Amino acid sequence: MKCSIPYKLSLSLLGFLLLATTASHADDAKDVREPLTVVATTGMVADAARTVVGDRGVVIGIMGEGVDPHLYKPKASDVRLVLSADAVFYSGLKLEGRMGDVFAKARERGLPVHAVTAHMDESLLLEDEEHPGDPDPHIWMDVEVWSLALQPIVRVLCEVDPAGCEYYRANAERYRKRLLELDVKLEAMIGSIPSEQRVLVTAHDAFRYFSRSYGIEVHGVQGISTESEAGLSELNDLVNYLVKKKIRAVFIESSVSPRNIQAIIEGARAQGHEVVQGGQLYSDAMGAPGTPAGTYVGMMEHNGDVITKALGGKMPTNEAVSDSPSEDEDPRAS
Repeated sequence: MKCSIPYKLSLSLLGFLLLATTASHADDAKDVREPLTVVATTGMVADAARTVVGDRGVVIGIMGEGVDPHLYKPKASDVRLVLSADAVFYSGLKLEGRMGDVFAKARERGLPVHAVTAHMDESLLLEDEEHPGDPDPHIWMDVEVWSLALQPIVRVLCEVDPAGCEYYRANAERYRKRLLELDVKLEAMIGSIPSEQRVLVTAHDAFRYFSRSYGIEVHGVQGISTESEAGLSELNDLVNYLVKKKIRAVFIESSVSPRNIQAIIEGARAQGHEVVQGGQLYSDAMGAPGTPAGTYVGMMEHNGDVITKALGGKMPTNEAVSDSPSEDEDPRAS
């Protein structure tokens, strides 16, 4: 059973009264202010920021669909974006390690540059088994934990744009509720997979938080970082495991080469066991904008659907968690 994470973004009564007494001034400030320019690294961070910012600014994502943040090298245009932003958000935990110099330069200029994981309770983090002492950065794979990333986004935006603080808090609280609905749905979907087939084999080790949260065993061909390469012995061990357990499907990832997954499929076939490629998952990057997987909610729903179907689970009969709420509920609606 999952542990509930204490997390509230609701305003205190005092805070509410203070905001109420200054509402007219806030509205006036909103009318004359310049829209915020917010820069974010990965699609997951950009999506969270975009939902909170709503129509009070523009969020620009640096890393698009299919981009591996472990290997991403910042371009001159990225540096210009970061240095001209009102606020910059990144995932942290060494995920975007090659952008460290850019963030340091921005901080030297006094820009608000913040990792959304910076003050997260360490008890929620998993350790990188290849680098003891370092955390696994893939926290968005646990939806409930990822909902905590909204807190620093709200805090920074309230500092940059105090007049919009109540608006940002409301947007974040609305989005948090949607995420917790998604969390419950994923738990039910993965729980419907027969226990002997509840094994997720992917291109790299990005799903350990997903494993902890939703009760599925995971194996990655490569390590936590895609900079690590799988050796022949690791590939052979994984092939033998698939054959022994009669696992029916393995999965490629949108931001990782499929060659290792194809190698273990062929290795299992050589031993007389047919393993299918169960579908493409989104791990370190979301789908293209405008597609169902182009938002964080859509990305996670897609992953849950693909895994559940390929491994013999049952799809839920209730309606999916919609990532397109009605216009009066969507903070991004103008």
